[in-house]
Amino acid sequence: MNREQLISEIRQKKSFLCVGLDTDIKKIPAHLLDREDPVFEFNKAIIDATKDYCVAYKINTAFFEANGAKGWVSMEKTLQYIPKNIFTIADAKRGDIGNTSHMYARAFFETLSFDSITLAPYMGKDSIEPFFQYRDKWGIVLALTSNEGSKDYEQEKMGEDFLYERVLKTTSAFTNSGNAMFVVGATKAEEFLRIRKIVPDHFLLVPGVGAQGGSLADVVKYGMNPDIGLLINASRSIIYASSNTDFAEKAKEEAKKMADEMAIYL
Repeated sequence: MNREQLISEIRQKKSFLCVGLDTDIKKIPAHLLDREDPVFEFNKAIIDATKDYCVAYKINTAFFEANGAKGWVSMEKTLQYIPKNIFTIADAKRGDIGNTSHMYARAFFETLSFDSITLAPYMGKDSIEPFFQYRDKWGIVLALTSNEGSKDYEQEKMGEDFLYERVLKTTSAFTNSGNAMFVVGATKAEEFLRIRKIVPDHFLLVPGVGAQGGSLADVVKYGMNPDIGLLINASRSIIYASSNTDFAEKAKEEAKKMADEMAIYL
């Protein structure tokens, strides 16, 4: 999916919601556990319930990898079930020496056909550049994350810049706004003004709204650009809105609630 298609989907749905599929088999409703593939059945119900209100799904690969070979099967089935007009993210946080990254890029862009993948940039340009060589595929680079430990490295100074600012400047110099995004946590909303001075045109993937307490209003106020430029991710607050047989209906209600809030700004 290219930039124009993503923007068109956002404007058509009046939503910039990304639903995170952090599907933990220990948390899904008990009545699904006797199914052949409980994880896929859960994801399928969530997708059916939320697809009208979101423009992206973020599949957290760790939750699938934890289940071994059958987890990869569940992940591939989930990816194939997502409607083609919805942007797909492999939340895999890859980034390694060149040859290895080429293989990771092939795995997620050719074998699994995700639209994008999250990337850890700290081994440098050659460790993530292979992901930007695919047409209409995106690399989503970790910049300023929402976790407590972000202060250990990302918010440390490197000369006049914070490390996350160096990531933004360096990465945006060898990519473009059409195939690169950056992860910026909603809990760091006050930093969006600084970030937008460096990357005014790029999309930002924003976790932390919902269960982590980030403010949608603040993110929009400081982070939105003329092309919207935001994908707001919500995972637990939507997919685990209920642990009972009504889990899909409750997920739908939460997704609709967030989409309705977003529509105000579009």
